[in-house]
Amino acid sequence: MAAAAWRRRVGTALVTAQLTLIALLAASGLPALVQGLVPAGAWGLAAASALLGAWALWANRPGNFNVRPAPRLGARLVSHGPYRWIRHPMYSAVLLCGAACAWAAGVPSAWLCAAALLAVLAAKALLEERWMRQEHAGYAAYSAGTWRFVPFLW
Repeated sequence: MAAAAWRRRVGTALVTAQLTLIALLAASGLPALVQGLVPAGAWGLAAASALLGAWALWANRPGNFNVRPAPRLGARLVSHGPYRWIRHPMYSAVLLCGAACAWAAGVPSAWLCAAALLAVLAAKALLEERWMRQEHAGYAAYSAGTWRFVPFLW
């Protein structure tokens, strides 16, 4: 029981940090959006984020995943759709959106928030992968053949 409580506390802290950083990034990009000054490249990243996020949700239906890094009880291992190449496509989509917001904001502090978001999601992914190995016998083999966030890079 202590392990489950620890997982819940750590997961909640990481999700809280993630959501706080997402809010800060959105707020930093909002002035450019309101003024119609969002660079085309930032729009491209935002579109890629939305497409990847939608594809990941299609492949891993709500109810099968958890916003915390601890696997949901009874969840099945998904290895189709974007999960065929990326272990954490939802995190990748969030990172793309964060980069789009930072690019739109055009200030160093927004890029610092994006870097902090990357650190939080990397920590979350490492914990999730450790716990997925414990819950799913096939996870080690699956993770050996996929990339964490970006195919052919990381």
